[in-house]
Amino acid sequence: MEILSTPEFWVAVSFFLFVAAVLYFGAHKKIADALDARSEAIAKEIDEAKHLREEAEKVLADYRRKQGNAAKETQAIIDLASREAETLAAETSRSMKEHFERRMKLAEDKIARAEADALRDVRAAAADAAIAAAQIIISDTLTAETADKLVKQGVDALKTKLN
Repeated sequence: MEILSTPEFWVAVSFFLFVAAVLYFGAHKKIADALDARSEAIAKEIDEAKHLREEAEKVLADYRRKQGNAAKETQAIIDLASREAETLAAETSRSMKEHFERRMKLAEDKIARAEADALRDVRAAAADAAIAAAQIIISDTLTAETADKLVKQGVDALKTKLN
């Protein structure tokens, strides 16, 4: 029995006793259950990570769509503002042109009235001068006999026109 005195034998015996104890107490099942539980936990974490990634991709796609829509809306606003600015500029130009034309018409009317007033004043002054000159000429050249003759002709002409 020399084999009983070798250390290798006792190591083998203790190893088999250890394996038997592990099998008897069901430690291998506990280890397998623990590994299965850990495996399930890891699988749940992976599924949750996949779900979170899918949600993140959806949110990212949504934000990209919103960004595209915002860019389109921005361009639409810029286009609308440009059209409104052009319309406002055209309307302002037309309004200023109409205002200028009204002011020109008023100025032309004022000038025409001033010319008419000046012409009337010149005619009145010319008539007054003509009357004064006629009075001077008549008073210098008209005699009493010529005046009586002119009055008689005026009365005769008036009688013929009244009948």
